[in-house]
Amino acid sequence: MSNVLDLFRLDGKVAVVTGASSGLGAGFARALAQAGADVVLAARRVDRLSDVAQAVREAGRKALAVATDVSDPEQCEALARAAIAEFGRVDVLVNNAGIGTAVPAVRETPDEFRRVIDINLNGAYWAAQSCARVMKPGSSVVNIASVLGLIKSYAPQAAYAASKAGLIGLTRDLAQQWSGRRGIRVNAIAPGYFASEMTAEIPENQLMTFIRQTSPLDRLGLQHELDAAVVFLASPASSYITGSTLAVDGGMSGH
Repeated sequence: MSNVLDLFRLDGKVAVVTGASSGLGAGFARALAQAGADVVLAARRVDRLSDVAQAVREAGRKALAVATDVSDPEQCEALARAAIAEFGRVDVLVNNAGIGTAVPAVRETPDEFRRVIDINLNGAYWAAQSCARVMKPGSSVVNIASVLGLIKSYAPQAAYAASKAGLIGLTRDLAQQWSGRRGIRVNAIAPGYFASEMTAEIPENQLMTFIRQTSPLDRLGLQHELDAAVVFLASPASSYITGSTLAVDGGMSGH
């Protein structure tokens, strides 16, 4: 057996990260590059991908930026084609693109609800579908769900919670369909509350009160704590894991 740390390496692999322009997605891209992967960076705000691409290159890997709105199936197909044209393969997909809202259910409009589902759930499906068509056995899909797919929120977030619970269900089904037949593992991560663009919109005193009530670790998560989980599920280190949801939530879901 090789050194156990070698199992976490992604040398020679190509990873696609959606929602890679900032926040958690940018961190995932950097972490995958540090593990050895070339990275395809996808986001609607393609102009904001240049800094992330530079960070990937500084890690010694290649980067490709592709403007992508994951809610459009055709753009997801174009993303997979661009990855194949540039690198000849796709080994990892991190479905990170997502948006959040906090709107009382009696006031939420159909368009507001549909937009969250279109990006967070449908978009993950279109991206997974497109990449799975070109992935080889041994590949991995990592869906970024949320602890709010597992537990209640302190805020009115029906669309967001529904989209993330749906993503966890989608993860189980795609694992059932693809792990045996195609050799593609599909897992999800359910992050708790991390410093990000999304949590920055929540009043800090409200957020920390909720965290203290629900998390045994009593703090926000740190980017590297989530990066490590992504690299684990993307790499051969997790080769016997599929259809699972890994909660990286400071103990919230078990509280």
